[in-house]
Amino acid sequence: MRITLIGQAAFGEAVLKALLEKGEEVVGVYVPPDVPGRLDPLKELALSHGIPAFQPRRMRDPEVYFGYKALSPDLGVMAFVTDIVPGTILNCPRLRTIQYHPSLLPRHRGASAINWAIINGETRTGLTIFWPDEGIDTGPILLQKEVAIDPDDTVGSLYFNKLSLLGVEAILEAVEAVKTGTAPHLAQDESQATYEPPCREEHAIIDWSRPAPQVYNLIRGTNPQPGATTYFGGQKLKIFDCELRPSPREASPGEIVAVTGEGFLVAAAGGAILVKRVQPSGSPKIAASDFVRSAGLRAGVSLGK
Repeated sequence: MRITLIGQAAFGEAVLKALLEKGEEVVGVYVPPDVPGRLDPLKELALSHGIPAFQPRRMRDPEVYFGYKALSPDLGVMAFVTDIVPGTILNCPRLRTIQYHPSLLPRHRGASAINWAIINGETRTGLTIFWPDEGIDTGPILLQKEVAIDPDDTVGSLYFNKLSLLGVEAILEAVEAVKTGTAPHLAQDESQATYEPPCREEHAIIDWSRPAPQVYNLIRGTNPQPGATTYFGGQKLKIFDCELRPSPREASPGEIVAVTGEGFLVAAAGGAILVKRVQPSGSPKIAASDFVRSAGLRAGVSLGK
């Protein structure tokens, strides 16, 4: 079966490696244009195996379709795709196209599915392999896998430790189902559908007056990107690694109630957040304990605008 792979980065590389190890014939790889100073591992792996790697500026540019069609693909596989792929390309392969999405569709359609599941305080999520159409994550479902969101999971840990590894296995399982003619096309239940926008900085501003568990979920649901934002001394301060703790005393929202060897404890409604890793404005990420020393942080001062 002739497979074309559209993807990028480490996940795309892992999918290509797994397909080749299974003996699949990958006839072309589509990768975003190069970023100066950075090599895409999917592109590098493809070229090392003599597989043509194409890097169109936009997949929807008309000339891309003709080159794609010339590959005579039986199946298209989409693994970590951020571009808009038109219906002409989705429907071009003889057996159409399958795509990976890191949520249990129709829940959390959109580009930041992992972020929003954690921000919302959910305890279960998963992945879906589906047949994409020209909507946003709206096509029929082929298969799904469920995973737990642990209380201390971040976007990074949930993706790299669970959804990425399981996603590669699920794509292989889906490809085999397509080959054997057993792959289902299960309509999504639109009554259960949710969609959230890409999680950007404006969605990640901390309101310390919110309940402490909600603040905690926001921080871990934006770690490592885009980072949860607060302010100290009029300067932006992004917070990453943290723990949910009880507050040792009554305090105003955003007040630093203690400084420890691990970082600093910030009051929120009904609890506190132990901040362990931060990124001051214009600086790299550093341990919160280092920020305490450099900024002269002490108990009694407050974070926030």
